Formats: sequence, structure tokens, C-alpha cells
Amino acid sequence: MKTAVVILNWNTEGFLKEFLPGLLRSVEKVEGAEVIVADNASTDGSLKVMSEMFPQVRTIAFDKNHGFTGGYNKAFEQIDSDLFVLINSDIEVTPDWLTPIVSWMEEHPECGACAPKLHSWQERDRFEYAGAAGGYIDRYGYPLCRGRVLKRLETDNGQYDSPADVFWATGACLAVRSEVYRRLGGLDDRFFAHMEEIDLCWRMQLEGWKVTVVPESVVYHVGGGTLPATSPFKLYLNFRNNRLMLSNNLSKTFALEFLKAGLPEHKAALKGHRKANRVLTFRQLLDAASAAVYLLTFKADCFKAVLKAYKDSTKLMRKPAKSEVEDYLRSRPATAQVRGIYPKWIILQSIFKGEKVFESIRKTMQKK
Repeated sequence: MKTAVVILNWNTEGFLKEFLPGLLRSVEKVEGAEVIVADNASTDGSLKVMSEMFPQVRTIAFDKNHGFTGGYNKAFEQIDSDLFVLINSDIEVTPDWLTPIVSWMEEHPECGACAPKLHSWQERDRFEYAGAAGGYIDRYGYPLCRGRVLKRLETDNGQYDSPADVFWATGACLAVRSEVYRRLGGLDDRFFAHMEEIDLCWRMQLEGWKVTVVPESVVYHVGGGTLPATSPFKLYLNFRNNRLMLSNNLSKTFALEFLKAGLPEHKAALKGHRKANRVLTFRQLLDAASAAVYLLTFKADCFKAVLKAYKDSTKLMRKPAKSEVEDYLRSRPATAQVRGIYPKWIILQSIFKGEKVFESIRKTMQKK
């Protein structure tokens, strides 16, 4: 497959110097693969680094920061390839990380996207927060991972060493069929950054594609290279984008479940639409509770970020009407199936089960 491995860079010249040489060496081993750097109007020395240290690498320079979503969408408009690989500049690859990814996509035409296991760069045997061994979401839309629940991380002891279909795979290192990416309209530009890959993977499943983790491939992620975990802006993006993601996809997902349970299309669409509204309302209450906690713990910036996220997501939401959901059910691919929804509330499970939460999740998801 013709493969484009694309770094979307913004002010990370240090990571380019450190990790790009290894990436280039690894990609040389894969026929038809190339590395491309798309720069989101960096104000550091990133472009100078590219021109002086890596003149052989194709560089696409934007005149402003389009965010993760807009940057990749605009970059891929200029790239002709069968397979797009999104990779962060703060990823250290292993010498043969790409071969299993390309081979999987060649051998599994039903797979729309796949990803390696994501390990911590600092603690090499532990999973990394941004994606670990592939992700799920819980019943209220909170993301979790095989190997990462909230801020708790597992050591990789081989417990996820079989390929697995998941709900979402990390955008820190994600291979996507270009035809699928373009057919779905790419990443949702409203998101700017954060949770956009979860939304894309969800939309893929609704259109009949699988999302898979290929554990034979492992990469190491530094994390927090663009926005630190304590950033109110990052908190704002997570709360806002989670609400946008749920409004995009919940109605169709629930309607699909009701349809497979035997209801006719019009009834399945109606029930799916109503259930989605109930979940969105309950999630709004949970987000309000989070805002209250920030206020009571004197984290005013975080409190304001959650409030702003709610206001802005309300303006940006494009929740499908019942008629649109019914149209989807009529035209959906026969293979449409959403995998990887954890049926419990992960926050409560994590509080009660502690370290045993990982084993509990594995057992629950194996039954589904």
C-alpha cells in the first residue's frame, strides 16, 4: 500500500530533532512509504530544523494554526496515498513498527483504521495515557482504554497481545484508509483538538468499518507535548468535544441497537433519538457536578473552562433529527456495528474496584 506517515507539527522542534531520524529509518524499510511533516504555523525553529536537518523530507507549511483536525484535513488534501498514518512528533518508534500496521490493513479490508500499542516513553513497560492498547467509552460517553482508566495505568504484561477490535484508537499514532477518511469528511473541524479521533472511529463503525489494535506494533509516547494535562484550555476542549461527539453519534448508535433487536426502522429511530436525549441530559448533569467540584476546590479557571465548554458546544452541536436517523437506518451498511461500549459508569467502577478495575473491564467486555 502507498503509505503516507504524516507528522502534524506545532512548535516541537526538539521532538523533531530527537525522534524524526528514527522514524525516517523505520519507514525506509517499508515499500511505498514516506514521511511528511505538515507544520501548523510554528513560531519556534521547526521549519528551520526541517530545511537544515531534514531537507529530504516533504514539508507542508500552513500560514496559521488549524488545530489537529483542520491541520490534518488540509494536509491530507495535498497527499495522494492509500493509507494515512497520523503520528505525533513526540512519538519514538521501534525499527519495525510500521510493517505490522501496513500488513494488517492489506490483509483485512474490513478494517478502516488500526493502531499500535502505545507505551510510555518515560516508563517503557507501562501503557501511555493517550491510547494505551485501544479505547472504549462507557455508557455516559467517558473514554477509557485497555490499560488506562482515568489516570490509572497498567504495566504491559502481554495481557493485550492479541489483535482486538476496539471502539477507538489513539490519534497519537493511527493508520486510516484514505478512502474511508475522505468518505467520512475527515476529522470534524469543530473539534480543533482532543477526542476527534474517537469521533472519527465512531463514525467509521456506524458506516460498517472496524477499528483494530495491532499489538505486534509498539511505539513510545512522551505525551503532553502541545498542551499540559493541567491546561484549562485542554479541559475546555475535552468537555466541549465530548458533548459534540455524543451529539454526533448517539442517536444512530442507539437506533441501530433497537433495529437489531427487531424494531422497524421508524420505531428504532424514534427510540434511539429519545434515548440519546436522555443520555445527553444525564451527562450534562454529570458535567455540572464536575464544574461544582472545581468551584468548591478553588479551581476557578477549570470551573470557567467547563462552563464555556457547555455554552460553546450548545452553539456548535449538530444533533441529527429523527428523520435523519431513520434515513441512516435505511441506507446503513449491513456491516454497521458499534463495538466497545462499556455498559457501566467507569468513574464509579474505578472508585470501588481500584487496581482490579482493569480485570473487571476485561471480563465485562469479553462477555459482550
